[in-house]
Amino acid sequence: QLQLVESGGGLVQPGGSLRLSCAASGFTSDYYYVAWFRQAPGKEREGVSCIGNNQGTIKGTIKYADSVKGRFTVSRDWSTNTVYLQMNSLKPEDTAVYYCAPTGNYLSCISLVPDDFASWGQGTQVTVSS
Repeated sequence: QLQLVESGGGLVQPGGSLRLSCAASGFTSDYYYVAWFRQAPGKEREGVSCIGNNQGTIKGTIKYADSVKGRFTVSRDWSTNTVYLQMNSLKPEDTAVYYCAPTGNYLSCISLVPDDFASWGQGTQVTVSS
């Protein structure tokens, strides 16, 4: 059974940092891309980043949303099947519930359309406020 568990959220002041974790189980990680999404109150879920699988010529990071480029870094630990999202220089507009989701489809990873992703964790709350 595919399962995702996000953790690492919390309250941080503007300019601060957090590292989110996404622990995955129930699927062969080598074949899956893993995306991060976020959803702020009253807003639609939006894609943040997607990291590549361990197959073929496409490995490592693939995609960042423009709003987080240069501030967020996604990484992956293949040995523990965990994906991390390091968030630096946080802004109040980064406040949201953050979710991770896997996909076996490269185009879904590139486009980061939430409807293309079927499995979600419970999310972790990130609040950026002074």
